[in-house]
Amino acid sequence: MTDNTPVPAAECSDMRQVRAAIDGLDTLIVSLLAERMRYIEAAARIKPNRENVRDEVRKAEVIAHAVKVANDRGFPPKLAYRLYDMLVEGSIAEELDLFDAAKS
Repeated sequence: MTDNTPVPAAECSDMRQVRAAIDGLDTLIVSLLAERMRYIEAAARIKPNRENVRDEVRKAEVIAHAVKVANDRGFPPKLAYRLYDMLVEGSIAEELDLFDAAKS
């Protein structure tokens, strides 16, 4: 039987171990993003009008929270900012598409 437990980063001794761990983490990240998208779908269903989809105050709150968590956990805050700006903008675009599809 093969142990699929990733080797901790500090203990990796070859690129195979590093890549296997990154692949596993990417699977978890995309799974969490898919779960996040279910909430975007719910928002599109719940919001009463299209103008409520884009909420710049909420966007700033989400990004600020991600940057704070990144800083607390040792992830580059600038990268977190860029990733979350792109994630939120993509989520808004998807929510607009879902809102329009539901109302047509």
